Amino acid sequence: MNDFLPVSKADMKKRGWDHYDFLYVIGDAYVDHPSFGHAIISRVLESYGYRVAILPQPDWHSAEAFKSLGRPRLGVLVSAGNIDSMVNHYTVSKKKRHDDAYAPENKAGHRPDRATIVYCNRIREAFGKIPILIGGVEASLRRFAHYDYWDDKVRRSILFDSRADILMYGMGERQIAEIADLLNDGIAVENITTIPGTCFISSSADGYKEIPSYESCVESKREYAVSCREQYIEQNPYLGKALAQKHGNRYLIQNPPQPPLDTYELDKVYALPYMRTYHPMYEKYGGIKAIEEVKFSLAANRGCYGSCNFCALAFHQGRVVTSRSDESLIAEAKLMIKDKDFKGYIHDVGGPTANFRELACEKQRTKGACMNKHCLYPSPCKNMKIDHKKYLALLRKLRALPGVKKVFIRSGIRFDYLIADKDDTFFKELIKYHISGQLKVAPEHISDNVLKYMGKPKNDVFNEFSDKFYELNEKMGLKQYLVPYLMSSHPGSTVRDAVRLAEYLNIHHINPQQVQDFYPTPGTISTCMFYTGLDPFTMEKVYVPKSPKEKAMQRALLQFKNPENYDIVKEALISVGREDLIGNSPRCLIRASKTDTRKNIVPDRKKSRRSPQNIGNNKYGRRKNKQK
Repeated sequence: MNDFLPVSKADMKKRGWDHYDFLYVIGDAYVDHPSFGHAIISRVLESYGYRVAILPQPDWHSAEAFKSLGRPRLGVLVSAGNIDSMVNHYTVSKKKRHDDAYAPENKAGHRPDRATIVYCNRIREAFGKIPILIGGVEASLRRFAHYDYWDDKVRRSILFDSRADILMYGMGERQIAEIADLLNDGIAVENITTIPGTCFISSSADGYKEIPSYESCVESKREYAVSCREQYIEQNPYLGKALAQKHGNRYLIQNPPQPPLDTYELDKVYALPYMRTYHPMYEKYGGIKAIEEVKFSLAANRGCYGSCNFCALAFHQGRVVTSRSDESLIAEAKLMIKDKDFKGYIHDVGGPTANFRELACEKQRTKGACMNKHCLYPSPCKNMKIDHKKYLALLRKLRALPGVKKVFIRSGIRFDYLIADKDDTFFKELIKYHISGQLKVAPEHISDNVLKYMGKPKNDVFNEFSDKFYELNEKMGLKQYLVPYLMSSHPGSTVRDAVRLAEYLNIHHINPQQVQDFYPTPGTISTCMFYTGLDPFTMEKVYVPKSPKEKAMQRALLQFKNPENYDIVKEALISVGREDLIGNSPRCLIRASKTDTRKNIVPDRKKSRRSPQNIGNNKYGRRKNKQK
């Protein structure tokens, strides 16, 4: 029966069900599209013959809503949604958000704070002793004792606070199928303890590698940093050890990660009978906004070996990249073309990093990513395969499909990987066919000191990429631009670093409309640095901007042209002795007086380079272009 999964007893009756196997409680609205974790997991279970009912965004104020579909035969699945519920609810300044793209009418308030914990405790009230299985981003990234930015303290593993039986981390398709089969065979949930990609609670740590306990992480920031380091080192599906972390008189046990799905398995997951839109019950609210960006996009790969320290992908999807076949992606594109709302534009073909289509190197096939070094940082590993031919071949096939006008690439292009490719065929076709006037890239900063703590390449690499981008555009007679993602107040960033970034933006006529303050989300190395003031890999001290005043300064400097930021930008410049940037010359960031109506002199753009340059120590912070 090709339809949405049941959300009510009436839906179950329509299917002729007198019982069902799993109740899936989710913090998002029900959208049956493979960009939503609940859609994939529920459809995978269905493909194994299990009956799944969906309970989206239930009223959590009592247990009654959780009883609405009756007691499931095998257990309850719980996910807070595609985003951690606290990130979903609060800005980096801890202010309540008003919007929620994953809820009806785009309004916040349809799920509780710490949704996984709240839902699980209501389920215990509703059903008593029943297997509860938690997963998704919130559970996955909070599986160990973790620093919680909103409470400003170290919290226990979410498995303890939720009182769930098993935590599935990572993508979950294999884990849920194995667990379902064992439960169906009558195995008690407390005896399901050996499945890779799962965590459980035990009274013993025998046979497991112990990492610093919850209590020691609370008492010592150094121990917390050691804990984070050990977690990342063992995040390897082929060589990683099972870990134990003591909480009181019990232990959080993490089995090693699941190996990533291979291409055949990934293709099967994306070929399941998704309805590819939101449930009809949301029509009266105008639908669900979150589907808009992904409805006509193709998820081409999983995993990322870019390993940015502020990104949780390495801890969730892992550092081994796997991709779907061209045939699978073309088949999905043909389904899009048939959609009545399709206008001829495929919005994206990518994933965590769009231009990663293969393993970084052959060693990853059997040994996974290296435990003690990164593939791209500080420079590309000599063993890395740098090749865009397969990705380019896919894009050519997609743009040749009847009914397709344009194929865009909007997810992250890893520019350091791209510029390292000696064959610039892909670069040329990217510019000619796959950009809608602007290409978003993520240099994040220009200070090499800050970039070091971010795990990003040196600024010279971005300069080289930018030079080549504008050079190719000029040769093709195109006027397209780079839109850089920038981050303020990351660990390691000082006000002086923010001033240097502001100078850079001024020289190159970049006026960012949006700037991201560093957000200490669970499960990242950067969050560990933020909390401990230590680099967990070197145990060296890291400067961390934490005061609201300094964070506001760093953010304002990135938007120094905004008149509302004048006073705080001036204060920031004076605080670091950079009054030379206050005045009316072209290199000044702000005017000498707030009431001065004279405009800054802007240099002739024909004489100034459009592409970024290093900010050096000479008078104007310029360097000679080595290519000239």
